[in-house]
Amino acid sequence: MSEPDVDTYALKTKAAAEIPAPDLPYKPPLPSEYRPGIALVGAGGISAAHLGAYKTAGFDVTVICNRTLSKAEARRDEYYPQAEATDDIERTLTRDDIEVVDLTPHPAERFAMIETALRAGKHVLSQKPFVLDLDAGVRLADLADENRVVLAVNQNGRWAPHFAWLREAVGAGLIGDVQSCHQTVHWDHSWIRGTAFEQLDDLIFYDFAIHWFDFLASLIGNRGTQVYATTASAAGQDVRPALLAQALVEFDGGQAALIFDAATRFGAEDRTVVTGSAGTVASVGPDLNDQQVTMTTEHGRARPELEGTWFTEGFIGTMGALLHAAEQGTSPINNARDNLDALALAFAAIASARRGKPIAPGTIRNLTDAQA
Repeated sequence: MSEPDVDTYALKTKAAAEIPAPDLPYKPPLPSEYRPGIALVGAGGISAAHLGAYKTAGFDVTVICNRTLSKAEARRDEYYPQAEATDDIERTLTRDDIEVVDLTPHPAERFAMIETALRAGKHVLSQKPFVLDLDAGVRLADLADENRVVLAVNQNGRWAPHFAWLREAVGAGLIGDVQSCHQTVHWDHSWIRGTAFEQLDDLIFYDFAIHWFDFLASLIGNRGTQVYATTASAAGQDVRPALLAQALVEFDGGQAALIFDAATRFGAEDRTVVTGSAGTVASVGPDLNDQQVTMTTEHGRARPELEGTWFTEGFIGTMGALLHAAEQGTSPINNARDNLDALALAFAAIASARRGKPIAPGTIRNLTDAQA
């Protein structure tokens, strides 16, 4: 029997030829002509990202609503001076001159708002995480179908340029069948100190990691068979919730690993590697907006030059996809029903970390059961 050479033992990679990157439709979808009046409800911190992106895209925000009127007025003055500022949430959700409602409040108070807007015939963009209960999410998706309106989720990572390009490469079959998806995120999340986020149990898995669960779900759908997860407090951390979390996801023909180190004070990095039977796509950079993408196949290595950033194109994409779908009579890829696949993974991860055993996605139906 012949022995492998030293380079084989050392896992040395052969040099790959540089090849042109394929032209993939990774940019946010936009409606051709549909420019309805949009109402934004909830003028808190994240609303700035929404409104800034919408202004860049030329979307027509006509109403900004918040229970504290001064917050609505501040956002209006900064982004849409011609818009109306109001504290009347109930009227905003049902008024005749509004066709689309963007809801940014937290899930517990947002559910009733979604229901009211859908019954009033409005298209709705819900902030993430979508719901606290999978069955409740199904009911909302059914209600949207009954009223022939679009219900989408603000999974803005779907149109972060690097995630979008990787997703389109996989969807086009450029790397064959997906075998693995490994994502590692190292950053400093201590900014939550003294905010409402510090009071969230399972903060990393439920609030932050939902973007990465959503990316995985965009590749494998509901094919996940089990999730094994752990969480831990980092040495020296001075905020309440655990800042370290990891989840291993098994799916037919493959595996995924999602690792979140939220106590990384120096040397931040965000890396995604997706391997397939015919190639690998990868993205790496120091943060969510600065990413370098490669695709390697038998033909060589491609390095696409991508335009845009997560916190502009990502937010344009969620609303743009909703508007495009409403215009075309189709369903956007960030539709609420499909988003439940990502939530099922998140709930399974939370339950696994709490119980110390693998959990099948979909068997944990709500956050309360996950945290039991």
